[in-house]
Amino acid sequence: MTSRPAGAEDARRRVVVLDYGSGNLRSAERALAAAGADVVVTGDLAAAAQSDGLVVPGVGAFAACMAGIEEIGAGPVIAERVAAGRPVLGICVGMQILFESGDEHGVVTKGLGLLPGGVSRLPAARLPHMGWNTVQAPVGSVLFAGLPADSRFYFVHSYAAGDVAALTEAGAKVTTAHHDRDFVAAVERGALSAAQFHPEKSADTGAALLRNWLATVPVGG
Repeated sequence: MTSRPAGAEDARRRVVVLDYGSGNLRSAERALAAAGADVVVTGDLAAAAQSDGLVVPGVGAFAACMAGIEEIGAGPVIAERVAAGRPVLGICVGMQILFESGDEHGVVTKGLGLLPGGVSRLPAARLPHMGWNTVQAPVGSVLFAGLPADSRFYFVHSYAAGDVAALTEAGAKVTTAHHDRDFVAAVERGALSAAQFHPEKSADTGAALLRNWLATVPVGG
């Protein structure tokens, strides 16, 4: 039998799900806990800064989510974590606000600017794009490692980022999905990961993706 260092079996990553007034907080909390993390849902910025991993959820409007981020002053904490190489995962609108801007009904709202490009309404005949869809992950993706090519994830959104070229030029690994046109379904760049779909609502495939993300989070980092 292979021995393990004392306490190794108890080493769990401390993850904060950022509470800024928007997002499927409890669903994300439960899914991350099931994936093996110690999870706290909080708007406390010190906890967000010090955690091993930070999850930024979000539902609803881009502008409302940015207002919530600004109200608690979370933007610099998110940016500082990314700059320091400390893992951040954005989900749904929590992914969208990582971009430079969001255009809703002709009103442009400034985003966090951690990813190049903007978010706009999908030019699709049927909106919202709601339900299960497959994605096309790039070679070398960590988030989708070990997942079959036909894996399906749960989406619910009417807006998305679409500038794959700008993201690729910025050194990101970009996963796309298709709903009348291709759009950005996930991004991986350094310590920053993001998904337009909801991994916490995507059953076994979403659970596998969260485990993949947690594997990138250093314990005590």
